[in-house]
Amino acid sequence: MRPSPRLIICIALSATLLACGGSSSSPGSASANNSNVLPIVVNSGPANLYFNGAFATVTVCVPGSTTSCQSIGGVLVDTGSSGLRILSSALTLSLPQQLDPSGNPVAECGQFEDGFTWGPVASADVMLGSERAPSVPIQVIGSPQFSTVPRGCTSSGLTSESTLDTLQANGVLGIGLFRQDCGFGCALPGSSNPGVYFSCVASGCSPIAEPIERQLQNPVAMFPRDNNGVIVSLPSVPEAGAFTVSGVVIFGIGTQSNNALGAAKVLTTDLDGTIVTTFNGKSYTGSFIDSGSNGLYFLDPATTGLPVCPDQKDFYCPSTTQMLMATLRGTNSNAAPATFSIANADALPGAFNAFNDVGGPNPGAFDWGLPFFFGRQVFTAIEGASTPGGSGPFFAF
Repeated sequence: MRPSPRLIICIALSATLLACGGSSSSPGSASANNSNVLPIVVNSGPANLYFNGAFATVTVCVPGSTTSCQSIGGVLVDTGSSGLRILSSALTLSLPQQLDPSGNPVAECGQFEDGFTWGPVASADVMLGSERAPSVPIQVIGSPQFSTVPRGCTSSGLTSESTLDTLQANGVLGIGLFRQDCGFGCALPGSSNPGVYFSCVASGCSPIAEPIERQLQNPVAMFPRDNNGVIVSLPSVPEAGAFTVSGVVIFGIGTQSNNALGAAKVLTTDLDGTIVTTFNGKSYTGSFIDSGSNGLYFLDPATTGLPVCPDQKDFYCPSTTQMLMATLRGTNSNAAPATFSIANADALPGAFNAFNDVGGPNPGAFDWGLPFFFGRQVFTAIEGASTPGGSGPFFAF
C-alpha cells in the first residue's frame, strides 16, 4: 500500500480542500445514462495491487476523428491534479506529437507526491462518458522513444512511475481545481521556470517555457458545456471495508438537473488550491480534498497521538479505531464539520479494496483523500469558472 499520485506542481504553480451529505442527491445515485456522467469503480486497479483508487474508462481519439479512437480502462480519477496522463504500454493509438517552435518534440516531467511521470506531450480528443474535449494536450507516460530521462526530472529524488507496476494504473485523469497542470510558472523563461516541460533533440532534453494553452489541460474545462467543475459521488462503505464500490463523476456544477449544489457548503480555496483544517483547537493551512490520495493523510504521530504501523510508516495503526473530528474552512469563511475515523491499517481485511478509515502522517497539513468521498458528493469547481456557488476554485460538500 502506498499514497496515490498527487501532482505537486498543480498546487505550487497554478495561480491566475464531517457531516455526510450536503447535496440534495444521494451519493452514487446519479444515473450512468445521463450525458454528463462517467461511471467509476473503486477496486484493485489494472495491476491488481491498488486500494482506495477510483478508476474510470477514458476514450482518446486522433483529433477530429470519430473512428481512430481507443478506450482505456483502469485510469485513476484524481481531483488533486489537472491533465490526462496515459501509459504508453496501454496506448495503441498513434497520436500527434506536440512540437516546440523549432520543430522539436516536447516532453513533460509530472511530479507527484510519491513519484514522477516522464513522457512526450501529444494531442488527443478526450471523451469522458458522452462529453468530448477537443485537441487536448496529454502526456504519454514511459514512451520508449523518450527513454532517457533528463537530470532535471530525476534530480528530485522521486521514483519513476512509468510502468504499470510502478504507477499501478493505466493513467491518471486529473480533473482538479485548475485549468492546466502547471500554469504561469511553466510559461516563464529563465531561472524562474520550474523545469517541468522539455524540448528534446538527439543529444537530450532541455527545459523550456511552455505556453499555458500548450500545457496539459484539465479536459473538463475544455468541454463545450458542463465545464465548470465536477462532482465525485460514491456510496458509503461498511466499517470493515468493501471489495468494490461503484460510483460516478458528474460533470458540471449547476448546469443540469443532476448537478445542483443543493445544500452543499462552498469552501473557496486560496490561489494554491488549499483551505484550512481545524483539529484539536489548532488550525492548519495547506489542506485540500483529493480523490487521488488513497488515505486521510494528516499531521504527525506526535500531534495526533496515533502510532504508525510497525512495517508501513505511511499509515497509522491505532490499537482500536479512533473517531475524530475536524472543521474545514474556506477563504470565504464558510466552515463545515468533518467526522472521520482511523483504523489499524495492518488489521484491515486484505481481500477488500475500499476503506473509509485508512490514514497516515502528513506533517503540518491535511490531505482529505478518497475515504473522505465515501458517502457524500464532493464538488470541485475549476478556477475562474462561474457556478451557482460563485466562481471557482472551491470545494463543496
